[in-house]
Amino acid sequence: MKKVIIYTDGASRGNPGQGAAGVVFCNEKGEIVKSYSHYLGDKITNNEAEYQAIIFALKKFISVFGKKLAASSQIELRSDSELVVKQIKGEYKVMNPRIQEFFIEVWNLKIDFGKVTLRLISREKNKEADKMANEALDQAARSSLF
Repeated sequence: MKKVIIYTDGASRGNPGQGAAGVVFCNEKGEIVKSYSHYLGDKITNNEAEYQAIIFALKKFISVFGKKLAASSQIELRSDSELVVKQIKGEYKVMNPRIQEFFIEVWNLKIDFGKVTLRLISREKNKEADKMANEALDQAARSSLF
């Protein structure tokens, strides 16, 4: 089974405010293979952005590499969001109705993969994904000026 490490980060300026997601795909050696960012829109909370970053990562993997590779891959999602990681792992309850929708979407997306694990990491170790999310926010801010 091929192992892929995916760093994810969601950002919200205003909380709620403009939101974006950043993801970085790495091989099993930790070398960056691809990185992406995605603007999520307005009125996004930080927790919603963190969930949407994971959803974006899983969907992007399938769109770039295909379902066949997804089904034979071991995905390790790394996030600096304690809430999201612990909710998806079943250690925290999901009480917010909006977050429940994202939780179910993540759960359903995981089915397409051989194995999906989540790992909580420090913000220091998530700088690349954070950079991607902030680039999407910066680009959205620049484009709204014109």
